[in-house]
Amino acid sequence: MSPGGLVRRWSPPLALIALIVAAWQFYSAHGNLGEDVLPGPGRVLAQGWEHRGDLWTNTLPTLRATLAGFGLSLAVGFGLSVLIDVSAALRRALTPVLVVTQTLPLIAIAPLVVLWFGFDLLPKVLLVAFVTFFPITVALTEGYAAADPDSEALLRSMGAGRWRIFRILRVPTAVPFFFAGLRIAITYAVVAAIFAEYAGATTGLGIYMQNAKNSFRTDLVLAAVGVSAALTLALFALTFAAERLLAPWTRAGRDA
Repeated sequence: MSPGGLVRRWSPPLALIALIVAAWQFYSAHGNLGEDVLPGPGRVLAQGWEHRGDLWTNTLPTLRATLAGFGLSLAVGFGLSVLIDVSAALRRALTPVLVVTQTLPLIAIAPLVVLWFGFDLLPKVLLVAFVTFFPITVALTEGYAAADPDSEALLRSMGAGRWRIFRILRVPTAVPFFFAGLRIAITYAVVAAIFAEYAGATTGLGIYMQNAKNSFRTDLVLAAVGVSAALTLALFALTFAAERLLAPWTRAGRDA
């Protein structure tokens, strides 16, 4: 991409971020909340850099739980989508159950999962997977259904069986849908890991925020929030890199 294209692509989000930071700084300096309640962005950055060692130490467990939970989510989402696709009876049986799982409040489920599985990595992985598997399952299911029926009929007339049709037609058709669901799910993964740490953990960004809040260190709470936001943005960007690497034809189709 040319320099001009890069400027056009990145100017709007950078301008909006600058506007938000400027408004934050203005309200922090001229509002009636005080620096201890709403520290300015400069103080948050300075304190975050000063405590970068602690932030990094607590970021690693959160990242580990996020990636492990998201990996489990991918496996569960794909497995469920295949079951839903191959059997109408399973689709009717599973769909209401899957929808109900998304109505369960995480604030009630998380302490129970920690109580059942302890304070180690497993409950955090399970909670991240619980929060993120649904968009992946729905996206893949819709992607399979979008396969061209004429192409499917042609393959069947040439002797292709159900699984061969699924592999060479329905799965490639579902790839763009999959990456759309992947981007939705990844935005929830870090938040789910942090919330799981709130429910029960010894380290992690959730514990760091909780300790900073209890010490009335709003600046460190906001620094940890900034780290979690940066982590989410990085994982979100990685989905585009993965799509470009694993399915370059989807980008080519969008550009066309």
